[in-house]
Amino acid sequence: MSYLRSTSLVALTSVTVLLAACQKSETAPAQASAPVAKNAAELKTLSIGFQKSSLNSIVLKQQHLLEKEFPKTKIEWKEFPAGPQMLEALAVGAVDLGSVGNTPPIFAQAANKGIVYVGYENVHPKWQAVLVPNDSPIKTIADLKGKRIAVQKGSSAHDLLGRVLKKANLTWNDIQPIWLAPADARAALDKKSVDAWAIWEPFRSAAEVEGHARPIIDGTAFETTYNFVIGNPDFVKAHSQETTQFLTALNHAAQWIVDHPKESLHLYQQATGLNAEIAQRVLDKRYKPSLTQAITPDVVKAQQDIANRFYQEKLIPNSIEINQIIWAQH
Repeated sequence: MSYLRSTSLVALTSVTVLLAACQKSETAPAQASAPVAKNAAELKTLSIGFQKSSLNSIVLKQQHLLEKEFPKTKIEWKEFPAGPQMLEALAVGAVDLGSVGNTPPIFAQAANKGIVYVGYENVHPKWQAVLVPNDSPIKTIADLKGKRIAVQKGSSAHDLLGRVLKKANLTWNDIQPIWLAPADARAALDKKSVDAWAIWEPFRSAAEVEGHARPIIDGTAFETTYNFVIGNPDFVKAHSQETTQFLTALNHAAQWIVDHPKESLHLYQQATGLNAEIAQRVLDKRYKPSLTQAITPDVVKAQQDIANRFYQEKLIPNSIEINQIIWAQH
């Protein structure tokens, strides 16, 4: 544990250095080119979007780490059921910063929404899966042909399902995608009005334990995927220092989780309403600590590969360049 803690603190320091240095080499976001409207001293309110699946955000909120970082700023927390809804709010300025999966930013950029990539977090490969009822005749991913599959449109599970179809030599035309938010998709799977469900944690574990569902494939079958901190371009340009401070506080939360496992479990249960068994099962599928880092060329390439595939599959209306909306700190 002492080794883990010491290496984690080194990693935290490294992240701060990266955020101060590496980002200067990235391309400045096109949407963030507007003149700076206000300076750092005028930041009266900081609005953060979050989802129940984001333990780092939950700890950041419950432990009042942002209030400690920004003692003169009002902190607002806005909960969203999934990333697409959060980015809709972020793009219009209702949210300043928020954490989402890998796919929502691609759909947002393709729709000309004003967003910018601020940092990334590695996602555990077992965080996502395609589930079917325990008694389903579906045994392999090839059996998904012709089936009704629930998925949140524009979410990270949307990308997972696309990868699964490609691996099974199927296309989107070979299935019936049913576009549902997580709560509605869970109800549909329980009633067997859909045949399968592409989903992420904590919904995955809850469905497996409470809903008697089983995975037919998960993220271990594919390359690394990421979560992202996304910012409103106007906010990030006007408040570069505060954006860095936010990422530092987010990583303090990640380290707090490692140092306080029992308290973290309790907070996660409170936030999600999950029982201890399910909550612990979810937390076991997290990196320790799960740090947010500066965007790297490899991460940009991974996102670009997804964007290119989505364009080829006609899931987005136009080709996009991820490099155009990477935060460049000056």
